[in-house]
Amino acid sequence: MPIRILPSELVDQIAAGEVIERPASVVKELIENSLDAGARRIEVDIEQGGAGLIRVRDDGCGIEAASLPVALQRHATSKIATLEDLAAIGTLGFRGEALPSIGSVARLRLVSHPAEAAHAAEIILEGSAMGEVRPAAHPRGTTVEVRDLFFNVPARRKFLRSAPTELGHIARLLERLALARPEVSFRLRSAERVLLDAPAAEDGTRVAQVLGQAFIERALALEHAAGPVRLGGWIALPTAARAQPDQQHWFVNGRPVRDKLLMSAARLGYRDVLYHGRHPAYVLHLTLDPALVDVNAHPAKLEVRFRDSRQIHQFVLRVIERALAATQPSPASAPAAGSAPLLGEASPPRWAEAGRFDFAGEAERQARSPWAVAAAVREPHPPAEAQAETERPLGEALAQLHGIYILAQTREGLILVDMHAAHERVLYERLKAERDGAAAVSQQLLEPLVVELKPYELDALLAERAAWERAGFELDALGPARLALRRIPPLLAGGQIVQIVQSVAEALGREAPDHHLEAAADRFLGTLACRAAIHARRRLTLPEMDALLRQMERTDRSNQCNHGRPTWTRLTLRELDQLFLRGR
Repeated sequence: MPIRILPSELVDQIAAGEVIERPASVVKELIENSLDAGARRIEVDIEQGGAGLIRVRDDGCGIEAASLPVALQRHATSKIATLEDLAAIGTLGFRGEALPSIGSVARLRLVSHPAEAAHAAEIILEGSAMGEVRPAAHPRGTTVEVRDLFFNVPARRKFLRSAPTELGHIARLLERLALARPEVSFRLRSAERVLLDAPAAEDGTRVAQVLGQAFIERALALEHAAGPVRLGGWIALPTAARAQPDQQHWFVNGRPVRDKLLMSAARLGYRDVLYHGRHPAYVLHLTLDPALVDVNAHPAKLEVRFRDSRQIHQFVLRVIERALAATQPSPASAPAAGSAPLLGEASPPRWAEAGRFDFAGEAERQARSPWAVAAAVREPHPPAEAQAETERPLGEALAQLHGIYILAQTREGLILVDMHAAHERVLYERLKAERDGAAAVSQQLLEPLVVELKPYELDALLAERAAWERAGFELDALGPARLALRRIPPLLAGGQIVQIVQSVAEALGREAPDHHLEAAADRFLGTLACRAAIHARRRLTLPEMDALLRQMERTDRSNQCNHGRPTWTRLTLRELDQLFLRGR
């Protein structure tokens, strides 16, 4: 076949295939044009899921009559003029491809009334056949009607889904755009039904309009800047994690994007507080100098490229991580009992009954212990006067329930704490802090402890020797199945250290990590803390319970254990009164 120049109609349809994938793609391109035109009110009407009709009306600056035919030609735009403009794009659209691409596969009618014009004008484009400009009646702004999408490309039309499915894509697109621009009013209608009505609002109000008030009530507001880069928005608490990643919204300079780098940074920011298989929810706006980001990296402009992707990734990760580090017990930080989503029944792991270091222990045994094992969490019980002066978020311990939960009392009601989950988080954060200190912290043993392991477990342990040493261990192999411990972390000193090491070695020796620790920032320390924490049916004294509560109040991320499960919840007096019908 000889080389030939393709007909302009075929070129337009090929270009349309890159930009117009489905009705939602048309809506996206048209609304972006409206936003670039300064619109403050945008209305979208849909018929037959967008295949029959898409109408987008705005109150933007409009297009003068003489420019209407130019606007429908390929690569015609008012948004960039030079190569320098392309390197620092500040608008949503810039290629000049949307209108001609749509018109090449549909019947397009463009009506516009600029503020300075006496009347409106319209033009029609059907499958690349352009009509004449003629006067029209229209208020200030622009309306674009797109009918019979893919009428001249039957093969493309066959790939469209059902009308409800296509309408769902459009509705979700409008939600993202509404979140991106809270100062703009959006309305979506289909067959006289209003699917979205979002009046212009402040950022938090708009998020509540789109995602619901429950999202705002269980989210943290975020605002942080570093030089020319700013990150703001809302991140849901770990207890509000979802089964699907359906509430993850990223905006770069006001542009909705699905960027793998940003999504990865957010996921890693949640890594120490999220339960396995759950997904974080967030609405995040990244603002930076347009020269630092390339938005011309994807045909549909859904992905971007950062000039320094590593710095952006670390910035986002650290901001989210630090915000979540502040999720400590406070009077308003825990959901009422029963309101958190169920994450699965927690049964005692098989290693729970193996010897573990003694958190409580009898007073006589503690007195004989050279390293005061329980000091890892035990503190002097505060005097009654001090308790009266300052209300503790987790209150004062009352009792232990089934050797699993701590019951505590506050002015507002009853606190329930999962003692293993809470102690696990306390140990994990302290182990990380000691590892990251200026010098490794370890306790010299008078005599080495010998640990019996299976040969493959010893091999796996020695392969992770560096991680053990960073945590404060000094170890040597005494044979194919024996390990000598010469130094250990002070937090574990004097406890059932042999059983702990055996349990950690067994866990780390598996090919696949424990499912609940897959997302941990440091899997080794997470496993160590999980194995070393107090386990079910361990009896604690009231001072020991109070000591654990006080440490939780000072520990980062202590609202969740290392697995992402809640460590505590509360029942208010009002909820307790309702249970017993008091006041009725």
